Amino acid sequence: MSEHLPVVAINGPTASGKTGVSVSLALELGRRGIGAEIVNADSMLVYRGMDIGTAKPTVEERQGVPHHLIDIMDVTQTASVAEFQILARAAIGDCQSRSVVPLLVGGSALYVHAIVDEFAFPPTDPDVRAKYEQRLEQIGSQALWEELHAIDPKAAAGILPGNGRRIVRALEALELTGEFTSELPEPEYHFENVLQYGLGIERAELDARIEARVEKMWADGFVEEVKGLLPGIKEGKTASRAIGYRQILAFLDGEVTEAEAKEQTIVKTRQFSRKQLAWFRRDPRIVWGERSAAKIADQIERELNAS
Repeated sequence: MSEHLPVVAINGPTASGKTGVSVSLALELGRRGIGAEIVNADSMLVYRGMDIGTAKPTVEERQGVPHHLIDIMDVTQTASVAEFQILARAAIGDCQSRSVVPLLVGGSALYVHAIVDEFAFPPTDPDVRAKYEQRLEQIGSQALWEELHAIDPKAAAGILPGNGRRIVRALEALELTGEFTSELPEPEYHFENVLQYGLGIERAELDARIEARVEKMWADGFVEEVKGLLPGIKEGKTASRAIGYRQILAFLDGEVTEAEAKEQTIVKTRQFSRKQLAWFRRDPRIVWGERSAAKIADQIERELNAS
């Protein structure tokens, strides 16, 4: 039976209510005798100590439901989609081997896509990458993008000149393999059975939720949390770029006021939520609109009975 257990993905933008729905769904399935555990697909929840600013579900909010891939990395470590794919698929396989339904929960469409679909990553070499990262520091992303454009115009066309990480990755892949594409592969499920649900929400309500969430983060001690992560968080290439953390680091460095840092966090989070939603909306396989844990559980139960 384990190989026929569906992988259930709960998708949605920041502040759309994924934590509450997924925990309620796991508990509802448990009441029906169907084990379910949550596999995190949010790249920032992996970091220990980044709790308030990531809206990481507390132990109380998890209500006893096991959560995988939370608090597994130090803020100095770099999180990559390729590594996350390996870890998430291992966690999903572990759940299925124990006849437990894995609930993949996250707001990053790229991470979800990389986990549930056939998605291969080009090889990497730390020395080659370090060479281009040093070059990036020396000349900046625009100039490095122009160098990429001179080598492979098509690859450069799919990358914004300000996206230094992607430019470095493209140059690394070109040197190692002679090719790089910025286009994502056509979606084709890696797993035998995947059910995807999207938590839609009106933009005005989402914007209000985001503002309220950021205000609560500040009230809960977000600035103090970031101070407590110094100096390590500044060494981390991904942790330090997380929305909110980057803005507070700028405040602590005297680049902006605290009020400006908070306002920028609200604005950036709203922009990110729109980008998330646009990504998810492109996937016709996602079923939108259902927020009832009981109704989603009904569909999962029917799928299990059918298989």
